[in-house]
This record gives sequence, structure tokens and C-alpha cells, in this order.
Amino acid sequence: MAESGGKEKIKWTTTVIISSSLKGREIATALENRSHKIRYSDSVENGSIIFSLSGVAFLLMDAKECIMSPEEFYLAKIEKFISIHQNSFLVLSAALHGPEEWKLIFRIQQRFLGSNLRILPVHNTVNAINLMSTIAKTASKPCISNICYRMITAKAHIIEQSPVWKTLQKIKLNDDPIFPN
Repeated sequence: MAESGGKEKIKWTTTVIISSSLKGREIATALENRSHKIRYSDSVENGSIIFSLSGVAFLLMDAKECIMSPEEFYLAKIEKFISIHQNSFLVLSAALHGPEEWKLIFRIQQRFLGSNLRILPVHNTVNAINLMSTIAKTASKPCISNICYRMITAKAHIIEQSPVWKTLQKIKLNDDPIFPN
């Protein structure tokens, strides 16, 4: 597959551990269709998807189910999940994020403020898969090294081209007592 700029696009695949409760669900099938190696496990939290090589974990929850259930129930589930996984994301699914769903997100944010939990509101399976894959890919070793290199290069370029930096260099070169003109 050719990408713009003449670079070849490499398909990224990894091993994904999925809760057995998601077996046969659309999200598991969509991950399999992306050529990821799928492993089902009974020992992970129901509704969780873990990209083991990237070190990220996602807990899938339906916003309507959370709104209909007692707050203690879903908060306890989230609490247990983030206590196990350092790099954790709550994928909160709703066809439409209306006032009730945003209140739910706000309550969860208030409760877990300062924790390692990030909330991803999604509308459908494709949206969820795209977000999870992007996050997992950017957190994987080869990609994170490449991103760090690009950021360092961009920072150096910005500093090099900065008019402020150029002015400081001129001032320093003209006023330097060690290297007088």
C-alpha cells in the first residue's frame, strides 16, 4: 500500500488479550479482522481489552447500562480495573452522548481525578477500535521511539529557526568577552 510522500504503509499488529465475556461480540471480531493475535482470558476484568506489548488496557462500558445501574457498581468495577492496570482507559460507548451521558462522564472524572484513568467517549465499534488501535500503536516500543525522535528533531528545528534564538546568538557573539570581535 503506498502512502503519500512515497513511503510504504506498514500494517501494525500485536497480541490482544480480551475478556472471555467479549467472545463473539462485534468488537472482538473487528480486532481479529485487523489481523491482531487474539487471546481470550477468564482472568481479566469483564469487558476489558489489553494490548500487552503496548502496556495499555481498555475497559469497555455501555453508558446506558451505567446510567441504569447503581453508581457503586460501575465505580467499583472501574476502581478494580485501574488498580490493576497502570495505563488504563475507560471506553464509554453511547450512540449519542447527550446530557445524561456527559453527567456520567463528569461523575466518573470527579471520582477518579488524579488517577491513571482516561475516558474515551465513543459512538460505535469502529470508533472504539480506531481509538484503541491508535493509542496502543503509539504506546508500542518502535513507534514511541520514532515519535520521541521526531519531537526532538522538530524542537531543534523550531529553536534553530526562531528569530529570538537568532537575536540571542547575535547578542552573545557580539558581547562575548572570551571571543571578542
